[in-house]
Amino acid sequence: MNKYIYISRKIPEAGLKLLRDKNISYDIGKFKIPPTKKQLIKDLKKKPYDGIISFLTDPLDKDIFDACPTIKVCANFSVGYNNVDIEEVKKRNISVSNTPGTSATAVAEHTVALMLALTTRIVEGDEFIRQGKYKGWDPDLFIGTDMKGKVIGLIGVGQIGTEVAKMLHYGFGSNVIYSDISNSVELDKIENTIRKTTAEILREADIVSLHVPLTKETKHLINKESLLTMKKSAFLINTSRGEVIDEKALVYALEKDIIRGAALDVFEFEPKLTKGLTKLPDIILTPHIASARQSARDAMAEIAAKNIISAFETGKVINNILK
Repeated sequence: MNKYIYISRKIPEAGLKLLRDKNISYDIGKFKIPPTKKQLIKDLKKKPYDGIISFLTDPLDKDIFDACPTIKVCANFSVGYNNVDIEEVKKRNISVSNTPGTSATAVAEHTVALMLALTTRIVEGDEFIRQGKYKGWDPDLFIGTDMKGKVIGLIGVGQIGTEVAKMLHYGFGSNVIYSDISNSVELDKIENTIRKTTAEILREADIVSLHVPLTKETKHLINKESLLTMKKSAFLINTSRGEVIDEKALVYALEKDIIRGAALDVFEFEPKLTKGLTKLPDIILTPHIASARQSARDAMAEIAAKNIISAFETGKVINNILK
């Protein structure tokens, strides 16, 4: 095929093999952590690349495309694509794709794991043991909260939210309420699963879990005002995008016991953490690993590679985000 692409960081062999089989050459950035825009520009200026496999942490904007104006296809190695300047790629007639459906089960499982860790106080118990504080069984030690029968509120029910709902209903007998732009045909078939407004979910749910994309409308969806409407006993889970939560407001809410606890896998200023987050005893923090399963990573690599191949062979990507 005689095409050359740039891959900003290493992806699994499953995707690289597909590229080699089609005689697509590639360079891989030598970065262990997300590169800066300056580092990306320096790499992209080296050759007239025909395409790029990018990560959610790579800004795809005017500066990047000016550095390598030969790029005609960008395959995002992620489900999200809020790193893409949509107007800029449209103006330059660049095809852009993502990897939908690859991590729904993994992220759903991680979401439920965070719920369980909060309600059973596993992290607190582990730290208690490691600090040498355990002196024997105590009936009042780390009293948790049942999942069974609780009202779980899901804000956003795409593939991930839907999987979470099924795990909770069938696994724990939870009553699920959800908000989305339209009714979920799949969830509406499940007993005691009801569509409500976001405001109603914040008021009524024992656990609120976020599963929305990052848009102008969802940025700081959870803020000081919305936190004040939640139950004092409620937990908040975020495995969607960090900026959906105003983290300063969340720190304040947890410090003042406005809500019971929270668990975050994504952060507003990632990788930086808002001051005070790590000092709170009633929050669990994981380093953006909800989709970290080898099966998910292999699938993401394969889909990204197939999008690149399709763009070169047909002029169109398979998973077009510009529809």
